[in-house]
Amino acid sequence: MRVAVFSSKPYDEKFLTKAAEGTDHELTFFEARLDRSTASLADGYDVVCAFVNDDLGAATLLRLARAEPKLIALRSAGFNHVDLDAAKSLDLTIVRVPAYSPRSVAEHTVALMLALDRKIHRAHARVREGNLSLDGLLGFDLGSRTVGVVGTGKIGVEVARILKGFGCDLIGYDVFENPDAIALGLEYVELKELWERADVVTLHAPLTPETHHIVDAFAIANMKDGVMVINTSRGALIDTAAAIEGLKSGKIGHLGLDVYEEEGDLFFEDLSDTVIQDDMFSRLLTFPNVLITGHQAFFTVEALEAIAHDTIANISAFAEGRKSGNEL
Repeated sequence: MRVAVFSSKPYDEKFLTKAAEGTDHELTFFEARLDRSTASLADGYDVVCAFVNDDLGAATLLRLARAEPKLIALRSAGFNHVDLDAAKSLDLTIVRVPAYSPRSVAEHTVALMLALDRKIHRAHARVREGNLSLDGLLGFDLGSRTVGVVGTGKIGVEVARILKGFGCDLIGYDVFENPDAIALGLEYVELKELWERADVVTLHAPLTPETHHIVDAFAIANMKDGVMVINTSRGALIDTAAAIEGLKSGKIGHLGLDVYEEEGDLFFEDLSDTVIQDDMFSRLLTFPNVLITGHQAFFTVEALEAIAHDTIANISAFAEGRKSGNEL
């Protein structure tokens, strides 16, 4: 099958090409982000392969439906950027990669916690300038704190498993209780109680209408003073304006983000020679107790191999007229 790969980077080409060896799939890589204006690039292709920040709203899908593609293969777990109702009405099949490497994201999550706690990012910058003073670098023992895990699916459980090794007290919230989380000693509580008890809040829920801005002004007001908030899931789980107010007041003592609600025009690009026009994002960068990474929590060799393997397997299943089990 002819596959148009959008938002492709050199690492995408490397891993997808290797995964496609031995198949009849012909991959063409486009650096362009998929949206209504670039959808014409998919003309003549059987499959569109899209990433997490591609725009798969109704207008884009309608333009794609005018071409030949009948399959849209997401190389991501999240699908909040896809208009599923529009896809169904246009007879477009959507497949995703549901769980490529929970450990990759979990380890990055804990790395953000430790870096913020022990102020590794600030210490590194100081030492490079010859400043080896310890003033302002005081941290705390992570193992003595209570961590609230919001969303206890595969990634949330991996985070809990790592933190159990530190000796943390674990509490969690989810619509469905996970026996694996309970086995680790995690105590399920209502969301308001989690806000009130947790020294560290880490988010691992999918983005749905119910979880959109789950961390808002009300939630922040109910958290402990100086709370640490970590988000490696979906940017819109956090109301950015409310988080900024929380940082200014000192309610949020540490904020670690690998995702951002308006990241579509920012992340995965080199903007070092440009002026960032997003005022809220720029404001976040001014806080010394904020650490932002550019949606890299998934970015390990193991995860990229798994994403590529499952993406090609999804395409092969469609080509052979069978279900892969990853259809939406």
